[in-house]
Amino acid sequence: MSEWKEFSGKNVDEALTEALIKLETTSDKVEWEVIEKESNGILGIFSKKEAKIRVKLKKNSVTAARDFLLEVFEAMQLKVDIDIDYNEEESTMDIDIKGGDMGILIGKRGQTLDSLQYLTSLVVNKEAKSYIKVKLDTENYRERRKETLENLARNIAHKVKRTRRKVVLEPMNPYERRIIHSALQSDKFVETHSEGEEPYRKVVVTLKHDAQNYGGDGYKKNYRNERRRQG
Repeated sequence: MSEWKEFSGKNVDEALTEALIKLETTSDKVEWEVIEKESNGILGIFSKKEAKIRVKLKKNSVTAARDFLLEVFEAMQLKVDIDIDYNEEESTMDIDIKGGDMGILIGKRGQTLDSLQYLTSLVVNKEAKSYIKVKLDTENYRERRKETLENLARNIAHKVKRTRRKVVLEPMNPYERRIIHSALQSDKFVETHSEGEEPYRKVVVTLKHDAQNYGGDGYKKNYRNERRRQG
């Protein structure tokens, strides 16, 4: 974490120059405050005093994310390793957390992980020049959840085709709803849309209008052929 350090000089400018040299940085990358201004003394009775300032490095995006997460995990009494991959060109930050008992960090259906990701994103983007997309993960949970949702989407699609009735899924966050929509966007017979207000917004899977009108043996034959192609 960035900490305040004190520097002194004949005047404030000299003290700041000394600080920048010692910290090996430039003035736009530090915060500084005057503790005490220089004094020339009075009639030689009072001794001359140097200016004194305190300086600390400004937090960059990676430092801000790491410091915030370390504070959270310290409060949770969790010992973790934090690996941050920041792609400045793509404005993305992938954060991977490793440690014991990561189930606590994931929470029910990833809700705790999602909340922590949201808070980290707020911290990272507080002073960022352009928006940085933050992805927080542990034990490859995001990819495993994605595979689970894609399988769910296919199973629900088969059910809708078989029963010809819509299916309303449980409430999901925007990221998970996008996975469902994406998994079924190329399906010939079903379509998806979302209903409700956050945080209870749900994905609804319905039979396409053309498929509803396309009944009888023709529909069944095309449906069977599609299932064979999908294995």
